[in-house]
Parts: sequence; structure tokens; C-alpha cells
Amino acid sequence: MTEYKIALVGFGGVNRGFAQLVADCNAEWKESLGFTVKIVGVTDLFLGSIVAKDGLDAKQLVALPVEKGAFAQLPGGNAEAFNETVIKHSGADIIAEATFTNPVDGEPATTFCRWALESGIHVVTTNKGPIALHGAELKALARRNQVAFEYEGAVMSGTPVIRLARQALAGANVQGFEGILNGTSNYVLTQMKDGLTFNDAVLQAQQLGYAEADPTADVEGFDVRLKVVILANELLDARLNVSDVRCSGISAISAQDIAQATANGASWKLIGSADREADGSVRASVEARLLPNSHPLAGIVGATNAVSFKTALLGAVTVSGPGAGRIETAFALLSDIVAIHTASGN
Repeated sequence: MTEYKIALVGFGGVNRGFAQLVADCNAEWKESLGFTVKIVGVTDLFLGSIVAKDGLDAKQLVALPVEKGAFAQLPGGNAEAFNETVIKHSGADIIAEATFTNPVDGEPATTFCRWALESGIHVVTTNKGPIALHGAELKALARRNQVAFEYEGAVMSGTPVIRLARQALAGANVQGFEGILNGTSNYVLTQMKDGLTFNDAVLQAQQLGYAEADPTADVEGFDVRLKVVILANELLDARLNVSDVRCSGISAISAQDIAQATANGASWKLIGSADREADGSVRASVEARLLPNSHPLAGIVGATNAVSFKTALLGAVTVSGPGAGRIETAFALLSDIVAIHTASGN
């Protein structure tokens, strides 16, 4: 029986959700997946850090209050975040990195990933920044150190778009994709279709926890742009930088635009897409598009995400599912650990 020692970097919703999964499902994983998980360290810029090589109580971690320096309340815990110590010296086999996304330079998450990979430790992450901005470097570093670098949750949370396309669609010749890759913007457009103004729809999304206090990254397409870069580079062998992706959002769409679209049997959606051109180059964009209701993405409502892959052999293959959520995103970390376990031959 394999036991994976995990250190959690960041202890917000996602890694707290993963700790909840460990508390609830570890015994089941032993039977169904062939491994168990032991949390040996946690570090968080707000909460502090703790290392326990014999393992931490996952239920106790989940119950920890969200208070400055809260890890100092636990035996052996500290109010300071000793990130490098937890990553390099907790005895972890795998680092689960789930800190905030920095769309400018990917820090500090990129450094956290780099520390682990340089130390011969596997990394699983849900963070878009390191993948979109430094993916090639980090993947090369993982190969040199013969460890895994997995990031299924960086695009559609627990919905397995990267692994689906790479594995299940292998040989289908993926030529491009178009997707609803931001649940907040899709929720706003759905509510506008039901009669709310843009501002009221954004406020409702904030009240429900879908949107941040500053919703700019969601409604102006910046979040989707990072995801388009990740998918294009992964699935189309592109070498796109964030600046290569033309980007606009949904803030200019009016109630009148929505009403006119509805009257014409169409829907507005924020679409992230990329296509391989005849010369082999890849063109990518993020923009609001008017889709006929017959389009496979037109009926995706609320905070749901979806992506439609354009393939030479199968035509369009569309997958939809949750693109956010604490447990849903935590599941992506589990799926990455399963991938590491499978690749090891266990």
C-alpha cells in the first residue's frame, strides 16, 4: 500500500477542501485508488505554518479558524509562514500548491513550484499563473529532476479538460477549441438574460462568492486569457505568451444587446478560443461572442464552464462541468495525485 506524504502550500478554500477530502475519504482511497495521503506540512502567508513528519490531523486542520497566525494554536505550529522549510524539509513526496494567482509574474507560486521540483518533489497545483507564464520552464525542470508537475485544476477546476484532451482525444487530431472558461462572467450574462443589469448581476455574483471584490479579472477576460494560453500550449503545441492573446470582456454588453440576442434566438457568451492555422501557427483570443442557440456552448448557464474541442476525426467534442468551487477544485488535486500514482506503476 502506497502512502503519499503531502505538504499543502496555501490553505485557503482549495487546500482546506483537499484536507476535508483527506479527512473524509482516506480510508476509501485505500480501497478504491490503492493509496492513502498523509499531510505532513502546511504553510499559508496569512495563517502561518506547521510541519509534522508523522502526520497532521486533517479534521483538525479543516477546523482551524481563518485568523492571522492561526497555525500557532496547534502544537509545533508557527504564526510565520516558513514556506521554503515546509516545501523542502517537511519530508513531503508531493507539494499541493494552491496559493493566489498572480497574472503579472506568477509569483510567489512559481518560486514555490520551482523549490519543490528542484528538490525532487512532485508538484500538483491549481494555480494558473505558473503554468501560463512559466509552464515550459517548470515542465523542463520537472523532467530534469524526474518528478511530476501536474495542473489539471488550472483551467476548469475539477472538470478534466487537459487530461481528457491529451488522453481520451489522442489521435483525434485536435485543431482548436472554444470554451466558456470563467464561471463568474457566464453567471453575470445568465442573470442579465433573466433581466438584471450588468452591475446588479456582478453584485449578485459577489454575494454568492463567484466574483471577487474587484471582478475585473473575470468580466474583462483576463482570467480566461491565462486559461487559453495554458490550453493552447498544452493541446496545440503552441508557444503563446499572455500578450499574444487578444482580449476583451463583457462589460460593454448592454441589457439591450441581451434582449436583441434573445429575440434572435442567440446568446452572448465570453469565449476563450485558439485555432491552429494552415501555416501551423496558433491564433487565440478572448471575446464576447453572439452564439446561435444551436451552438453547443449557447445553453451553458450559470457558473458552469464548458469547452468544445475541434477535432479532425470526431468533429466537435464538448465537455461541461464545474469551473470553480472548493471541493470541486480540491478534486483536481486528487486527480493529479492519481495520475502520479498511475505513472509510478503502482
